[in-house]
Amino acid sequence: MQVKKNPKADVGRNSSLYFVIGLASVMLLTYAALEWKTYDDDNNYDISMNVDDDLDEEVPMTEQIKTPPPPPPPAAPEIIEVVEDEEEVEETVIESTETSQEEEIIEVDDVEVDEMDEDVDVPFAVIEDVPVFPGCEKESNKRSCFQKMMQKHISKNFRYPEIAQEMGVQGRVSVMFVIQKDGSIGNIRMRGPDKNLEKEAARIIGKLPKMTPGKQRGRAVRVPFSIPITFKLQ
Repeated sequence: MQVKKNPKADVGRNSSLYFVIGLASVMLLTYAALEWKTYDDDNNYDISMNVDDDLDEEVPMTEQIKTPPPPPPPAAPEIIEVVEDEEEVEETVIESTETSQEEEIIEVDDVEVDEMDEDVDVPFAVIEDVPVFPGCEKESNKRSCFQKMMQKHISKNFRYPEIAQEMGVQGRVSVMFVIQKDGSIGNIRMRGPDKNLEKEAARIIGKLPKMTPGKQRGRAVRVPFSIPITFKLQ
């Protein structure tokens, strides 16, 4: 049997168009519903809350400088009263020391001047009469004999300090002394590398015998003398 259908009455002919229109309408309504916003009708809000407070920096305080008071004015000078000098001052009269022709000239006898006994140090190298070492009295060259006897005395009394030997100390000690006006030995001074060596050198010089004092212009004088003493380990 053949179905008779009016082509104008075909409903499914535009179904795709209707589906698209419906879908677009639904999406539009959904978007409008999601974006729909409502606000309370209240205009009473604090405007000051929206303002940032930028005044956080501390304001420096100014310090008032006190200027010192001006110094007091200087005191007025005292009035000095001038008093007249009523006392009379006697003038000193200086008489002339010039002699006149009428004065007699008196002759004065010769005045004897006593020579002062001064302590003079005359070095051994320049003294006229050198000190005489015991045993050199009959020698013609007493200066050379003195030096030889000094070396002999040092060799005879020489003794190396044990402490200096243990420490390995050696060297030269310069000894200076003075032959006094009575021939004795005094004012002994030492200079060396070690105190023990200096002490031994002083002991050797202290044992020198009493000598005949040196003379300058016929008078006994003090004679300084120096000699080195060498301490050497074997």
